[in-house]
Amino acid sequence: MSQSGPPTPSRGSRRTRRPPGVGPTTGAVPTGATEAVDEPGGRRRWIIPVVIAVLVLVVAGAVWGVLRAGGTPSATSSTVLVPSPTPTVEPVARTATTTFAAALPTSVLQFALASSIADDTWIAKGALEAYTETFSDGSGATLGLQVGQWATPEEATAVLGALTAAAPTATAAPSSSASASADTYGLPQSGSVDADGQTTGSYLIVDNGDGTGTATWTNGTALLQLTGPVAEIARAYSAFPL
Repeated sequence: MSQSGPPTPSRGSRRTRRPPGVGPTTGAVPTGATEAVDEPGGRRRWIIPVVIAVLVLVVAGAVWGVLRAGGTPSATSSTVLVPSPTPTVEPVARTATTTFAAALPTSVLQFALASSIADDTWIAKGALEAYTETFSDGSGATLGLQVGQWATPEEATAVLGALTAAAPTATAAPSSSASASADTYGLPQSGSVDADGQTTGSYLIVDNGDGTGTATWTNGTALLQLTGPVAEIARAYSAFPL
């Protein structure tokens, strides 16, 4: 009686071994394998958070750059320039035709030349020629001008000294009205007259205490004294071209 052993697998067959715990129909993925999960439309879930993080970094970098450059931006201020007033009336013609007279203006701000005559008072003080003139704005306000030319700057300066010595600020003690004028109009004012980088004379502007002010100055051999509304006198002096 022959004894048979365990059946021998045929050459064409082979037994497949499965990892423990994995059945033939579970469909599980072997250990160590991964599978990417896509959202509808094929976009991966990690893209949106990455884009948000990049935008946050860009904004933070821009803010840091502004702060490093000098702080938060400030509003740009602008200055509005108001043009100087001009006359509303036509100036009259001067009768004098000398070179000095031709150099005198026919208007100052809103004031136009209304009259011009020879000034014998200053000619008696040694002026080679002198004029008394009136400038009007056409509505009642006026500027009065005395102007003359001497042979030398020293002669003109000597007459200036006599005129300014009689000015209210030189003869009157300080008062409350003088303090009010300083606060309101910045008067008195004084300083040097300069032309082409050289000092050619000096000036004094005062409040006369009666609603008018006077500016007196020399420019080389010329001496000028301008009287008008105290609120306008400093500006009129600054606008005067001589």
